[in-house]
Amino acid sequence: MNPLEPIREQIDLVDKQLIDLLEKRLSLVAEVGKIKQQYGLPIYAPDRETTMIKARRAEAEKKGIPADLVEDILRRVMRESYISENKHGFKTINSAINKIVIVGGKGKLGQLFTGYFTRSGYQVESLDQDDWQQADSIINGADLVLISVPIAKTLSVIESLQPYLTENMILADLTSVKAEPLAKMLEIHNGAVVGLHPMFGPDIASFAKQVTACCHGRFKDRYQWLLDQIQIWGARIEEIDAKEHDNAMTYIQALRHFSTFVSGVHLSQQPVKLEQLLALSSPIYRLELAMIGRLFAQDARLYADIISDKPENLAVAESLQENFDQCLAFFKNNDKQGFIDAFEQVHQWFGEYSEQFLRESRNLLQQANDLKS
Repeated sequence: MNPLEPIREQIDLVDKQLIDLLEKRLSLVAEVGKIKQQYGLPIYAPDRETTMIKARRAEAEKKGIPADLVEDILRRVMRESYISENKHGFKTINSAINKIVIVGGKGKLGQLFTGYFTRSGYQVESLDQDDWQQADSIINGADLVLISVPIAKTLSVIESLQPYLTENMILADLTSVKAEPLAKMLEIHNGAVVGLHPMFGPDIASFAKQVTACCHGRFKDRYQWLLDQIQIWGARIEEIDAKEHDNAMTYIQALRHFSTFVSGVHLSQQPVKLEQLLALSSPIYRLELAMIGRLFAQDARLYADIISDKPENLAVAESLQENFDQCLAFFKNNDKQGFIDAFEQVHQWFGEYSEQFLRESRNLLQQANDLKS
């Protein structure tokens, strides 16, 4: 008899007990979801999560259990809990809303918002590119018209909506650029206007901990319920001026997408086998490859629109090229000290965030290592 078998049997028994405990926890979460739905409480409660994690870490340390292990388990369980709570729907923040029309509702992001509005008790209709002959009847009686179309079509779609809008309607958009769409909405509509930018893709499992940028337009009091509803879903609303938003997106989106695109193009043209690179990659390199590959699994037109949206994006991409040449010169000229000095300058620029990002990335790398087959 294998001497490990008795211990392995005990481990199997403990694992089954863990499954039973997880089942119990998720059933309690289901009850929490019902209460949150009834009273209109947000899915994500950051203070509660922080306090709970801190307490469990302290308890783990008292028992000699690695606190990071307990936190990892709890965060994974909570992530599943947020998804579970979605199933119970959400409180209707504004019961006076008779109808919401999502322009581009059949697109992926439009479908995401349609689902959440529907689970929040609202009547939702979609106006898509083949429906414009019925636009008058579709938009008639709407309290909120929400635009979710590609960047290149946003301004023309906004203009096309003008004949169908009444002053009591809220006009909003979900475009990833804000200054021009917000200005155009304010130009063609005398009612409430707000610009929104969900900082996430349509493939999210939950709104919990997601960020939605909000650029105020006109009559905030009329659309405050919409912001409250999004927060009930679990998202955080980040208020920002439209021009400041677009400037930030040059670096958050356009520059990152462009540099990732270039990395992917360059890698695809090298005499290497991707399978071999993966086989030899530790978690950090696998994650870097995954982030490049993730871009190319999505819509090329979307990224082309984001990168080419405004001249500032191209100017920043050109400055990236200049910095690339300057940094390459360190090694062409065998100037290692120049590299070290530049490295230290960037380290100082990141400041305390360097250590924070090191800790955060360490957690990501541990998860990536668990997923590697």
